[in-house]
Amino acid sequence: MTESSEVRIFHLLRAVTVEFGLRQGEFATRNGMHATDVRALICLLDAERAGTDATAGWLGAQLGLNSAGTTAVIDRLERLGHLARVRDDRDRRRVLLRIEESAKDLGRASFGPLIEGTVALLRQFDAGEVDTVRRFLAGVREIMAADHMED
Repeated sequence: MTESSEVRIFHLLRAVTVEFGLRQGEFATRNGMHATDVRALICLLDAERAGTDATAGWLGAQLGLNSAGTTAVIDRLERLGHLARVRDDRDRRRVLLRIEESAKDLGRASFGPLIEGTVALLRQFDAGEVDTVRRFLAGVREIMAADHMED
């Protein structure tokens, strides 16, 4: 049976995500982390880029973990020097999670070439094509999030 071009693209996307997952797993193992620790770092980097205050409760919700599991992740990342707990300047009762420069440096050392290669590839596309890729990936992410909510 011949697959449609859309289904072939889906399978290509799946292959990319599998490969990326393998790279994340290798990164975690090489650096004494759990896969969940890497996911936590990604969430914290995304929060920092978005200007979102990251608290333990927020991180737990992002990772789908209970309070004890979230505390274990935060404690591991803090022991490794990748994360700091800091008091919120606006509300001293609140503790924010801040990703340390050492974690960013570690990520750049491991994923920098992949990021740079991807950026270089996208620069070969015109603005309309880049927007199409962005809309496609954002749409897939929305589909996945909606499908996850139904579970």
